Amino acid sequence: MGGETQMTSSTASASYPKLAHRPVGKQIHNIYRDRLRQFTDNGQYQQQSLRAKFYHARIHDSTHVKLSVYSPPDLERPTFKEATSHKFSPASLGDSFGPSWSTHWFRIHLTIPSSIESDEHLEFHWDANNEGLIWLEDGTPVHGLTGGGERVEWILPEEWRDGKEHVFYVEMACNGMFGNAPGGDSIQPPNPDKYFTLHTADIVSVDLEARALYIDFWIIGDAAREFPEDSWEEHEALQVCNSIIDVFIEGNGSQESIREGRNLAQKYVGTKVDSSKVYDTDYEAIVSAVGHCHIDTCWLWPWAETKRKIARSWSNQCDLMDRYPEHRFCCSQAQQYKWLEQLYPSVYDRVKEKVKQGTFQPIGGSWVEHDTNMPSGESLTRQFLYGQRFFESRFGQRCKTFWLPDTFGYSTQLPQLCRLAGMSRFFTQKLSWNNINNFPHTTFNWVALDGSQVICHMAPDNTYTAEAHFGDVKRSVTQHKSMDQDATSLLVFGKGDGGGGPTWEHIEKLRRCRGISDQVGLLPRVKMGDSVDDFFARLEKKAENGTEFVTWYGELYFELHRGTYTTQSNNKWNNRKAEILLHDIEYFATMATLKDTIKGEKSGYSYPKKDLDDMWEAVLLCQFHDCLPGSAIEMCYDDSDELYAKVFDTGKKLLEDALTTLGFVDINSSEGRLTGLNTLPWSRASIEEFTSPVGGSTHGLVVGSTGLAYVDLLQSQLTGISDAYIEETKPGTFLLSNARFRLEVTAGAITSLYDTYERRQLVPPGSKANQLVLYDDKPLYWQAWDVEVYHLRSRTELQGGESKIVESGPNRVAVATTTKISEKSWIRTTISLDALGPPVRTSDSKTLPCTSVVDPCPLAPCPLASSPHAITVSAEAEWHETMKFLKVEFPTTIHNTDATYETQYGLVRRPTHYNTSWDMAKFEVCCHRFADLSDANYGLSILNDSKYGFATQGSTMRLSLLRAPKAPDAHADMGRHVMKWGLLPHQGPVGQESVRAGFEFNYPVRITRFAGKDEELAEVGALLRSLTVESRSGGLVLDWVKRGEDDEDVSRREGLPVREGRSVVVRVYDALGAWTRGSLSWGALPVRKVWRTNLLEDDEVEVPTKNRSIEVQVRAFEVVTWRLQL
Repeated sequence: MGGETQMTSSTASASYPKLAHRPVGKQIHNIYRDRLRQFTDNGQYQQQSLRAKFYHARIHDSTHVKLSVYSPPDLERPTFKEATSHKFSPASLGDSFGPSWSTHWFRIHLTIPSSIESDEHLEFHWDANNEGLIWLEDGTPVHGLTGGGERVEWILPEEWRDGKEHVFYVEMACNGMFGNAPGGDSIQPPNPDKYFTLHTADIVSVDLEARALYIDFWIIGDAAREFPEDSWEEHEALQVCNSIIDVFIEGNGSQESIREGRNLAQKYVGTKVDSSKVYDTDYEAIVSAVGHCHIDTCWLWPWAETKRKIARSWSNQCDLMDRYPEHRFCCSQAQQYKWLEQLYPSVYDRVKEKVKQGTFQPIGGSWVEHDTNMPSGESLTRQFLYGQRFFESRFGQRCKTFWLPDTFGYSTQLPQLCRLAGMSRFFTQKLSWNNINNFPHTTFNWVALDGSQVICHMAPDNTYTAEAHFGDVKRSVTQHKSMDQDATSLLVFGKGDGGGGPTWEHIEKLRRCRGISDQVGLLPRVKMGDSVDDFFARLEKKAENGTEFVTWYGELYFELHRGTYTTQSNNKWNNRKAEILLHDIEYFATMATLKDTIKGEKSGYSYPKKDLDDMWEAVLLCQFHDCLPGSAIEMCYDDSDELYAKVFDTGKKLLEDALTTLGFVDINSSEGRLTGLNTLPWSRASIEEFTSPVGGSTHGLVVGSTGLAYVDLLQSQLTGISDAYIEETKPGTFLLSNARFRLEVTAGAITSLYDTYERRQLVPPGSKANQLVLYDDKPLYWQAWDVEVYHLRSRTELQGGESKIVESGPNRVAVATTTKISEKSWIRTTISLDALGPPVRTSDSKTLPCTSVVDPCPLAPCPLASSPHAITVSAEAEWHETMKFLKVEFPTTIHNTDATYETQYGLVRRPTHYNTSWDMAKFEVCCHRFADLSDANYGLSILNDSKYGFATQGSTMRLSLLRAPKAPDAHADMGRHVMKWGLLPHQGPVGQESVRAGFEFNYPVRITRFAGKDEELAEVGALLRSLTVESRSGGLVLDWVKRGEDDEDVSRREGLPVREGRSVVVRVYDALGAWTRGSLSWGALPVRKVWRTNLLEDDEVEVPTKNRSIEVQVRAFEVVTWRLQL
């Protein structure tokens, strides 16, 4: 029959038993998996587990470890030299030290016993559950200690194995890694009276083989727990682990059983995991692991403790680099490097050497890891300018990657500013904390308002403090959202927030993870040895070769921590006022250094670069992402208040010096002409209140262009000006009016606001604008940080008390109302309205020159007619609430699906509706000087002088005023506050009028006197208005004037090149969102050349000049910097 096959006989294998020896059951998977923890956990089986074999010996008797202590008084933090000069007293294990934030210096006399002198590995273990720093006897800091069982070991020097006594010191800080919070809730206000018990001060002989098996078992055990149960890789991991346990038990935990356990582990992790050679394979790795140490410059500890955290953390990383050649460590924040340079020069030198070797990698390019929502555009610019210049001057390199892993949202103009500061890459992960929507991308192009882009990567492991677990490597792929374009990712690992950085365990674990990937597979391959820049360079190369990464336009709005726009109100007030002060000082100081160009003689005045640097560095420090947002402990705000006080004191002197050089004297001087100083780049007119030369306060009409402004003391009604009127039309109701507005005020609220020019009512019938409202404010957890959407359900209107007329015209009228918030809190609001000229229609581009230096002012018609007309509300509050949120709201008759908010160098539009969860998530947003709701024909801008939180819900606008969280600062916002806001109705959609009104609301005209002759005043006036920008659209803003950083008469010569001659740097941006053509002119200044530069003031393109000007072309919302070489 076809198809038959010849069969051959075979015999059974002799090795396979014929008879069953015994029953063998299927392993109960979860039981054998749960068994694994017994082998390594602290618990009831610890003494029978692998942990019991970590150490051959532990010695702490006073013969070999002798302790003495010096405890500085009054929470002082003395230097090594100061501390060691004092008398030390005997100390011993079991002693307690405190209180919170105190420092204690221990002198340790250590002698290694002969019984362990020849052991393989000796360490000193120190643990008092608090942080510390080990110093050698010569004053060299060598190793940081964390406490609480973490980073408690220091490898003893080999040369100490000589039987002799050796001396070293431990500087104990009475705080944990996360400060001194009571109990287990780290964000609660710190306990001021916490004590720490010293329970470990031991010489330890370590069994390195047992320690290595522990790491082997840890990672293989993770594979057994985290690989899919239907995979052979998971089952094999479980079998290997159980075999290791069985061998250990059988050998009674002997050294031989430990070595056999390691041999078994090699079946799963390979044979190379004991060295960096594990990464020397041809296999492609898609996860790049980079060590990092995020140190919050202040948070649950003050700045003084941060300075010590830096030394503790970074000295440890240098040590790890010596022991692990694959270790690469990145760290940002130029401020922290500067502190290290100043306070710990030996550690700084060690860091600098590692930077040269490429293992310690400065990153970020900014002064601190700053908030990006609230700082002004110039502040963001200076973060980069000061950061990049520091890194370049110290390390010979600038950063290419902007690094902000923990900041609370990212402003829409950051990509543009990054590119202008030499950075094309951006790293964060904070949006993984969103509590409403899941951000959809991992690697993408982030696009600014002007179209500039950076390539952005958000670590898919969703942390910047990964523990380098098996799961961290796995999640670097399983949570990756951009694998259609690119599957690679960054794994940023190391202890963080409170410092610390990677540990030896982290690096050992990653070696095992790589071993598993090569030996078994399934786990994504991880590699070490590359930098963050290496990672981004590969992404940019892929983009260059055609990979189309997805794009995200506009802000990276953080759907959490919305309360930080408001918390710590006085701190935010300080920030705004300091930014304005610096603007004015740099403008006048620049002009003072150029006075000789009009006078022909040197004045002896020098640009105050060092003082300005000190001021800027202080302001930039206070913009750290836990300081300015209000999410730090009370001690941090004591520090920032002190620093701001120095800023204002220094600024007052610098301003006075510059103005004196220009010929101005104090307003109270008996000599000189009364003069106004306008630092804004356009003509303005307003009625200002200031101190009268004869005492008391008075009103003055202030009008003029950039530089000088004419001042007319308003001792009577202005000619050609419509009076401002006020009357009480019925008990408690007041009518305020001028040529344009009629508003009714009852109990501090505006019940009617009618624009007579446009015949438009802004307040809906039955509604009340300027209505103070109070909300219950209990977020899910993060008190100082968060306000949740459900707080809007608790709205309570505050009923105003008695109102009274406080100004009755004719130039200004005002009504004041005191509103009781509670038995402890009140707010007094004053609504004021100024006199106004008749309606005069002028083109937006027309300026109103004020060149006259003689009385009377020749301007006609009075420019009050064409200046922004804001209704001003000044407020003073006494605030002592608990978990409440105070806002002021403005219901309007305006309807639009979007509202407009000023941001740095531009405007951003956000929804007024809740159509989608993405829309609803923006129920509280950040704004700068104004927010606006407009239709095609009409709008209302709400101005402010120091506030950042805002919301527009439908047609109702709300300005956030004060919060009252109790953690981490139990007294946040408690006390007295002053603030100001304004209502600016305007014709047409949001435009130039709102932008300029926002500036003018924040930059008051400075009233002073000029001590020279009229012709000298005219000369100074020409100098002050020499720099002008004009455009047809009116959207160009000359935002900043300063001297060149590297000018030979300015440069501080800190390792950067110096330019010959003098230059003026001007920064201009489009504020309205339109491609714009215009001109920049410089009057009589002797400008020889003009260069377009980046933010770092590198010359890029020489610009042709014509008739003392250059032609300007600016993209929508573009920021442009020019350097005018004199």
